[in-house]
Amino acid sequence: MDVTLPEHVEALRQEVRKFAEKEIRPHVMAWDEAKTFPFDVVKQLGEMGMMGVIFPEQYGGAGMGYLEYAVVVEELSRVDGSVGITVAAHNSLCSNHIYSMGDERQKQAFLVPLASGRAIGAWGLTEPGSGSDAGSLRTTAKKEGSHYILNGTKTFITHGTVGDLFVVMARTRPPQPGHSSADGISAFVLEKGMNGFRAGKQENKLGLRASDTSELIMEDVKVPEANLLGDDGVGFKQAMKTLDGGRISIGALGLGMAQGAFEEAVRYSKIRHTFGRPLADHQGIQFKLADMGTEIEAARLLIYRAAGLKDAGLPYAKAASMAKLYSSEVACRVADQAVQILGGYGYIKDYPVEKYYRDVKLCTIGEGTSEIQRMVIARYLQSEY
Repeated sequence: MDVTLPEHVEALRQEVRKFAEKEIRPHVMAWDEAKTFPFDVVKQLGEMGMMGVIFPEQYGGAGMGYLEYAVVVEELSRVDGSVGITVAAHNSLCSNHIYSMGDERQKQAFLVPLASGRAIGAWGLTEPGSGSDAGSLRTTAKKEGSHYILNGTKTFITHGTVGDLFVVMARTRPPQPGHSSADGISAFVLEKGMNGFRAGKQENKLGLRASDTSELIMEDVKVPEANLLGDDGVGFKQAMKTLDGGRISIGALGLGMAQGAFEEAVRYSKIRHTFGRPLADHQGIQFKLADMGTEIEAARLLIYRAAGLKDAGLPYAKAASMAKLYSSEVACRVADQAVQILGGYGYIKDYPVEKYYRDVKLCTIGEGTSEIQRMVIARYLQSEY
């Protein structure tokens, strides 16, 4: 790794790497096979401040920036993407939405337990009929006195089964003629145990299987007006801003898994002999490793640049989309080549690259598909040139 980081960031990297190697790596395949959510590890990460990396200490967080946050997700994902995405979704989506859009009372009530790791957060935007076209969501929130009554279903929700606090987008008024379908969407904080609010089917996924993903079902859920985040009708705009920051962490998720797969490929290429010499001595393998290493470093620079822009308070949305797009697609290419280098051994579960190959694909889908990222980037470029 050739990127020079501030001393305190590099120290954080080593701390997280040591933790991941000791507490996570021995259990990765068992968790994956059984779809086991690692509650104990999440609790330990909360005690380390990693469940509130980007939030001020006054709210129970670690008071760090997005550069540190990217490094944390990268290092966890280098060992297990399921743990990486758990930390990323908790910080970037539910918790950050409350931190960025909530009032002081809401921060004290909801953000403090989230940032300290005492509660697990989930974020509900996607529905069975609205993925990339998120503005067409159909979950409704009808105002009745000092409450809203929510009805609808969310899908592909990280922490849907294990979560304690949920930020959910719902339509408080129908779209008006001539206006965007996203108008009239609001954001609410829901709490586990509210009447009519429950997790639905837990998904049986291709990869990241130790990360909990499920439906959320709302049937006449009575939510206090005090749980409305910001003004009525601006929830979709809030969600899009929240996703901008989240894309940095998904980029870091892909980067970490790419790094892990690359290291496994290099290690194997040194010990496996073919035609009387190590695999790594063959030019065809050397070219693969050279391309993989170069793309990983390029992705790392894009992610750290986006994180640096956000930390500096500068416009970062285009940079975040570029970092997320490139890193996620690099992760897929690197994992694919890692399997190819290991050959038949890359296809079996005794070797880690099989899991990286399954896990990385989510990065091109979650928090905005590669196609959506290209649309976002193109809009920025068209306005700039």
